[in-house]
Amino acid sequence: MSVLIRLILGLVFAIGGLFSYYGTTDTNPVTGEKQRIQLTPRQEVVLGLQSRQQMAARHGGLFPDESLQAYIDTVGERVVQRSEAAKSPYPFEFHLLRDPKTVNAFALPGGQIFITAALLGRMNSEAQLAAVFGHEVGHVVGRHGAEHLAKQQLGTSLVSAIGVAASGGQDGGQGAAAIASAVNQMVDLRYGRQDESESDRLGLKFLLEAGYTPRGILELMQILAQGAGGRQPEFLSSHPDPGNRLQSLKAAIQKTFPQGIPTELEDGRDRFAQAVRRR
Repeated sequence: MSVLIRLILGLVFAIGGLFSYYGTTDTNPVTGEKQRIQLTPRQEVVLGLQSRQQMAARHGGLFPDESLQAYIDTVGERVVQRSEAAKSPYPFEFHLLRDPKTVNAFALPGGQIFITAALLGRMNSEAQLAAVFGHEVGHVVGRHGAEHLAKQQLGTSLVSAIGVAASGGQDGGQGAAAIASAVNQMVDLRYGRQDESESDRLGLKFLLEAGYTPRGILELMQILAQGAGGRQPEFLSSHPDPGNRLQSLKAAIQKTFPQGIPTELEDGRDRFAQAVRRR
């Protein structure tokens, strides 16, 4: 294959990748945002289901307590069903991971939500737990994982274009490895500040709509900021903290409740103690 033909093919691949990325938009049914996403919601669900076993295995598997898992399910379902997140097309599932050391929570595309036993053990109220779920549901509803993959697919197209132009090699097993690559990207995904900011905003919204006090999310941020033995929790390393998230949340709560937080909003401390602390 001549150099000219390889360059032409490389240019075609590059243009195709750019057209695919910039020419594919979808309107988010919850946020109203126009997003460059190439996966359908159904494909996001499938990807999340294919990734969840690898995510669980990385953190020692699922926590072996059916009644505690049932409580996790109850709180997660309340956050979704009583909030605008219920309008999303995702069948959310909530998982408690066995990991007793890693303070973290995760969201995979399509509605797979995880929290580690280490993070759960730091909490003392249901509102704090609901705040974690609200934030992670925000990532799913915001389709942040799908946006990340769309950007990566653009990058892959450009890399492939350069490879074709430079070497003229065959594709080989690249297509067959696409799902495995996407799974690995999702398991190792680190969201950026813009995604975290949107998930904070959506998480607070879902928390309030579910009937929980916003103090839950403020207390959660304070718990995470304290660290453990001088070490920053993994949650903050994988959920970048620009330093003003807590202040931004306080400002949003003040704007929503200028006369003070309504007393009818729940913290669920007694339910949490009965389900978690008395084990």
